[in-house]
Amino acid sequence: MNDQRTVKPDAAPGLASPLGVALSEIDRATLTMVREAIDTRRVRLAWQPVVLASDPARIAFHEGLIRVLDPSGRVIPARDFIDAVEARDIGREIDCLALEIGLSTLARHPGLRLSVNMSARSIGYPRWMRVLKRGLTAGPTIGERLILEITESSAMLVPELVVAFMEDLQRHGIAFALDDFGSGYTAIRYFKDFYFDILKIDGQFVRNIHADPDNAALAAAMISIARHFRMFSVAEAVERPEEARTLQAMGVDCLQGFLFGAATLKPDFTAQAPLRKSA
Repeated sequence: MNDQRTVKPDAAPGLASPLGVALSEIDRATLTMVREAIDTRRVRLAWQPVVLASDPARIAFHEGLIRVLDPSGRVIPARDFIDAVEARDIGREIDCLALEIGLSTLARHPGLRLSVNMSARSIGYPRWMRVLKRGLTAGPTIGERLILEITESSAMLVPELVVAFMEDLQRHGIAFALDDFGSGYTAIRYFKDFYFDILKIDGQFVRNIHADPDNAALAAAMISIARHFRMFSVAEAVERPEEARTLQAMGVDCLQGFLFGAATLKPDFTAQAPLRKSA
């Protein structure tokens, strides 16, 4: 995405453009809002089901999507604040709270498998590791029911660090998902080292896939990559029955999107068969 925070060519040296000033003010307001939400514990996870493509009535797992609440209780989705916090310490705090909520939910619902998003920037963050270690002690199956989702762009910031981090936690049964695959610039060679358990195909390649031969070809290639590296494939942002049928015919393993359920703060967690890595 092009950076809109530029100085106009004819602006005086050292003077930001009106647009740049406005965007900076928006960022500051966003950071203040998120800071207050963290301090008052107005942070939640909204849960969205990920269903089996072979039987969409069965839920493979739920993804926890971070939300903050403003003082009036209005839900603020991640897209409205994540860019402003991602590279700052406050982003690490968000990751810690998301993990804490996810682990406590796993402890309360022993039949569930859940995924929680994190940034590669949180690898090595002491508080994040303390939250994880404390949460894993709550039950013998917590680790094997936890999936950590790392976006493609985040993983490529420090690929070698991500590889070592994954190897360590996979020994505890924790699974990893490569989120938004296709939206970044993952070097294919890293697939030999990463050993992600799940590959999530970015929604831009899913939209209108039944009528878009380019998206169909790209999604088919991603599903083939997942299959070759023995990863489960998940198609994101599935909104139309035609998209789902096309993806099912391609052999995708799981589907996620509004067609199967919107993210909600009050999910109806039901009994479900756990998703396990194939032999």
